[in-house]
Amino acid sequence: MAVCCDLEVDVNGEETFMVDTKIIASYCGRLSKLFGKPAGSGRNLKVIFNDFPGGAESFELMSRFCYNNGRTAITPSNISFLHSAAQFMEMNDSVSGTHNLLEETGKSLEEMNYWTWSELLIATKKCQDLLPFPNSTGILEKCVDSLIGRITTSGEPSPCPSTSSPDSSGVRLSCDTRSTESLKNSFSRATWWFEDLLVLSTNLVGMVFKSMVSQKFDHVIISRFLFYYQKSKCYTGTSDEKREVVETVIDMLYILDWNSVSFKSLFGILRVALNCNIRKCSRTKLESMIGSQMDQATLDNLLIPSPYGMNYLYNVNLVLRFLKAFLHGGISQVFPIQLRKVASLMDFYIAEVAPDPCLKPSKFLALAMALPDSARESYDGIYRATDMYLEVHTGLSKEEKMKICCVLNYEKLSAEACIHLSQNKNFPSKCAVQALMSQQVKLKSLLKATGKTKCYIDSSSGVSETSKQSVLYAGKLDLPTDNDKLRAHLQGMQWRVTELERVCLKMQAPMTKIMKSRVSNNRTSRSLPKLCS
Repeated sequence: MAVCCDLEVDVNGEETFMVDTKIIASYCGRLSKLFGKPAGSGRNLKVIFNDFPGGAESFELMSRFCYNNGRTAITPSNISFLHSAAQFMEMNDSVSGTHNLLEETGKSLEEMNYWTWSELLIATKKCQDLLPFPNSTGILEKCVDSLIGRITTSGEPSPCPSTSSPDSSGVRLSCDTRSTESLKNSFSRATWWFEDLLVLSTNLVGMVFKSMVSQKFDHVIISRFLFYYQKSKCYTGTSDEKREVVETVIDMLYILDWNSVSFKSLFGILRVALNCNIRKCSRTKLESMIGSQMDQATLDNLLIPSPYGMNYLYNVNLVLRFLKAFLHGGISQVFPIQLRKVASLMDFYIAEVAPDPCLKPSKFLALAMALPDSARESYDGIYRATDMYLEVHTGLSKEEKMKICCVLNYEKLSAEACIHLSQNKNFPSKCAVQALMSQQVKLKSLLKATGKTKCYIDSSSGVSETSKQSVLYAGKLDLPTDNDKLRAHLQGMQWRVTELERVCLKMQAPMTKIMKSRVSNNRTSRSLPKLCS
């Protein structure tokens, strides 16, 4: 049969094909409707397809079917292209009854449950080229559902690649073997499929993810796969590819139960995200997930260098956003033990960033006051950080120093910290007086509780009045002299408390013996009167 190439077909701007209108139209309802039954004579025709599914490769496979009298080998590697092209070109029984490409590919898809794992993976991978185009055939959903079903039902190690397909050898990801193998060895049998799915694009992984979530797949396994996928893809990808992968993975992790997401892995993806300039919405999602588990963080996690162009050492603003996310639900939503752990961590962090000469007073105050007062049982850590900050930032005015010292709760300072503060030249004199007064009140209450305060009250009332006046008129008095008096008086009070503790310890042993003898007498002398026992 003579072949006349009278039809020029432009496929998505990728490639142009010269074909015989009569041959192609005899199998394709779309072209048959366009040109009618009789073939045009004497002039060439041109058709432009801008949305042909699968592009030039798919059109070529479809043309081979037509030129081969309606016969072609249908395999997992080409079924997605053939089926989509048949759907697009309307190659159904209304045009060609005996050789119907749409019907033949449909029958092959019905046998998908009998395909090997590698054949399923090949077919799914090939579907990636169909994603930019409308997917009306549903073949992609069928492949994804079959993959998820096979993962769910199979608890065995990864099946061997199928030898029936010539493309099976190309399924594995060609990346650094040592990197992927070291990652794979750390996973259990339930995660044998991780490496196999690395061949999928981010869009296709998104479809797999949605299917897993809808089928109530274990969120821990899903999150581990997403981290594995991100780490493997970012190992060799370009900056644009890394950004796309990171944004996709963050958006998917955000949907999961956050308790099932590894906190350590979140910081791993954060380091990559900070260098990729990801979208603000994805960044906010990542910060929210990290902030919600702030009690699991370590100091090394928080010591993140500042962004390029900033003059301070560490990214303080990022840590402040973590804390905001941690307290997002209100203080009532946070367990006290979590709050104390975060407060202790922040004390270490503030002490680490305080010596930075470029750290502004406003940032130091924001860090120190980010958590409520109830989060700390002791303010000694904040005192040490404040001391270091004032030591480095010597150019602060007296008003700025007083503002910085407002972060201290003097009632929660230890006696050692109060005495150290009273001798510390970095702090304003008013702060020293307040610290000593607070400690004096604390010791006075302790002495009263022991019932031995009469002598102390008589001897210290004058000093107490003087101390109160010192607080009120600290700006006009000779503060170093008053501080020395208060310090000496405070040390005397501490000595009294120490003596009381020693007396209590001495009395404890005799009292224990007396109680034991009373218990022994109660057991052996039941006939004695109560007064004698």
